[in-house]
Amino acid sequence: MLSNSDIEALEDILFADPWGEEALDFFGFHGVVCASVVGPATLTMESIFRLVTGTEETPGGGIPDTFRECVTRLAGDMAQALDMGQALELPEPEDGDPMNALENWCAGFVDTFMEHEDDWLDAVSEQETADLMVPMLTLSGLFDDEDFQNVRNSEKLSRQMADAIPDSLTDLYLLFHAPA
Repeated sequence: MLSNSDIEALEDILFADPWGEEALDFFGFHGVVCASVVGPATLTMESIFRLVTGTEETPGGGIPDTFRECVTRLAGDMAQALDMGQALELPEPEDGDPMNALENWCAGFVDTFMEHEDDWLDAVSEQETADLMVPMLTLSGLFDDEDFQNVRNSEKLSRQMADAIPDSLTDLYLLFHAPA
């Protein structure tokens, strides 16, 4: 787990110039790292950095050590939990809007999925993958689909989708990483 000081140091990097305008917040960062663990594609640190910061290039001085350490620790904790059969817990904001934090998390997860969509859909059953992605796709706010909007506009349906995410993550992980 990342400590509050780890998260603060990470957000100092995320909101720094020149990518601060495009970068995801901690919840989006968590979603990207989660997708990198759960999904079939092996992402480089550079790829994760570009997804999180919304930039095409890594900084001249390289990826900050704090960023690397946070990704490595968080990814390791997630993989260990999944390997032990534990559901992943999504981060909760200490204050503010939990649905906004969840939307940011889903957006980071879905951005990573879309960046490597062929790997995700070609690895195993395309239909099963698509079905398991529905909660994240719906709550990401990235799509104007009327059905997705109807779910997001319903507190009850949004909560049901949110509650389904941990099981979907476990099932996706098993789909891509369990021995055949």
